[in-house]
Amino acid sequence: MFLGEYEYVVDEKGRVPVPPRYRDMFRGGAVVTRHLDRCIALYTPADWEQVSKQFAALPVTRSATRLTNRTIFSGAFTVDMDRQGRIILPQPLREYAQIRNGVTIAGAGMNLEVWSRESWAEQRKLMDEQASTIAESVDITPWRT
Repeated sequence: MFLGEYEYVVDEKGRVPVPPRYRDMFRGGAVVTRHLDRCIALYTPADWEQVSKQFAALPVTRSATRLTNRTIFSGAFTVDMDRQGRIILPQPLREYAQIRNGVTIAGAGMNLEVWSRESWAEQRKLMDEQASTIAESVDITPWRT
């Protein structure tokens, strides 16, 4: 499970460090793709395989499924981690996520999310302001009393 928040700078070649505590999980490579809310999702190959199967199982007769699949799969890239523990964020993904320099890498359970610092600040504000309201609308079975 991916947890926490990590601040980094993207270098001139588009490389960003993977948080040290997770580097062993990405030794075999990674998949980066467009994600919801204008961020980049970073998956281990095994987790990407699971996510791919879930999306492939959705009914393609629904336009929302086709659009979601196009968004996720057409924006997916396989990347390798270098000896310094960095991966390249492809230019189209940096443009999509509006990443110029500073990023926040946030744990999101099954994957990591890469956000521009500005977008992450907005997201944090939204989470802080609306967490209770959002939690009431989501079925979070383990939290039930």
